[in-house]
Amino acid sequence: MTEVLAVVNQKGGVGKTTSCVNICASLAKTKRKILLVDFDPQSNATKGCGIDPHGLKISVNDILLGRHSLEDCILSPKNLSFSILPATPELTEAEVLLLSTQSKEFTLKNVLNECAINFDYVIIDCPPSLNILTVNALTAATGVLIPVQCEFFALQGLSELMTTINTIKSSSNQELVVKGIIRTMFDPRNNLATDVSAQLMKYFADKLYRTIIPRNITLAEAPSHGLPVIEYDKNSKGSLSYLSLVGEILKQEKL
Repeated sequence: MTEVLAVVNQKGGVGKTTSCVNICASLAKTKRKILLVDFDPQSNATKGCGIDPHGLKISVNDILLGRHSLEDCILSPKNLSFSILPATPELTEAEVLLLSTQSKEFTLKNVLNECAINFDYVIIDCPPSLNILTVNALTAATGVLIPVQCEFFALQGLSELMTTINTIKSSSNQELVVKGIIRTMFDPRNNLATDVSAQLMKYFADKLYRTIIPRNITLAEAPSHGLPVIEYDKNSKGSLSYLSLVGEILKQEKL
């Protein structure tokens, strides 16, 4: 069965796209077939994979609106060990048009059903807001990964997101589960980060991955080279931390 994981946080700048790209690359190292779905009009996951969104003739937007088939859009760049369904800023068009569509929240789920048998994991990079695109991603997903930067507003935002997930679960996707919360961009020298991490341990211990993604210069540099960190510098702390995180994700397969 294909595992479809939506990577969600309504707050931007928490390492969401970085996590998507590097989870995909690390999963691919285990010989699993991986599809990254860039579902954010900012197209940062597409850029981070070395693809210029402005040079694309077909993107996820065209798939959602029924203009092209899914196989027309999926790319498998030579520099990557996984496939990607790229986005462009035109995805905002689908965001608007979906609002007037019947059963609008099931559009992505129906699209992904076409290709699910070809992949072991589908990772969806959601936009940093709780809009119709995010609702589509949560409806299509079997599980949710939540990257959280350990800062002052993290706990409040997490509570709001959990409420949204429960709403989706009761309305359009009863099978949806939170797979885990990922602490990202962590700096142990920052007292606030340490305090918030402790709060997360206190209130979400059963959902918190043990691996902590550090604030790391190599992780920040890799996207500008169009590469996941494991391809940019496989021995960096950032690379090793995502490999460790994926080890935890794979253990959940067996539970």
